[in-house]
Amino acid sequence: MTTYHDREWGVPVRDSRLLWEMLMLEGFQAGLSWRTILHRREGFRRAFAGFDPVKVAAFGPEDIARLMADEGIIRSRAKIEATIGAARILCDMVGSGEDFGVWAWELAGGAPVDSGGRDIPTKTATSEAMSKALKARGFKFVGPVIVYAWMQAVGMVNDHAPECFRRQAVAA
Repeated sequence: MTTYHDREWGVPVRDSRLLWEMLMLEGFQAGLSWRTILHRREGFRRAFAGFDPVKVAAFGPEDIARLMADEGIIRSRAKIEATIGAARILCDMVGSGEDFGVWAWELAGGAPVDSGGRDIPTKTATSEAMSKALKARGFKFVGPVIVYAWMQAVGMVNDHAPECFRRQAVAA
C-alpha cells in the first residue's frame, strides 16, 4: 500500500486506457477494500487482456464463464459484464473521435483540484456530475462515491495530507 501511495495514488493520469482501467478497478472495489483490489490487480490485468478495451469489448459468454471461474479476480458477474460493456462504450467513443481522457478531465475541470487534504469528502458536486455523465453514456458501477475515489486515485483531485511529500509533488 505504501508503494502504491508513494508512486501512483493521486498522480495525475491522462492516458485514456489507464483512466479506464482504474475506473473499472474502482468499480470492482465497491463493497470491498482497495487493498483487496490492489493485491489482485495483476490478476485483473491478465484476466482482462491487459485492459485492452478492443480485446475486452470482444469478450463473449465464454469469456464471462472463464472470468467467473478465475480466482485471481473478484468474480461478480455484474461487475464483469459492466467492464465488458464499458470497453464497448470506450471503443464507441474512440470510433466517434472522442478521447476518454480528455472527456473525463474536462468533466473534472481540466486540472487537479487541491482539496487542502484535511476534510476529505466521499463525494463532491463534481463527482456527482461526472457520475451522471458516465451513467448517461452507459457505464455501470460509477456512483458518485466510486467516481470520487477514482478521481483521487488518478489525480483529478489532490487529497494528500498537507504534510505528505506527494501533495507538493502533485502540485508541482
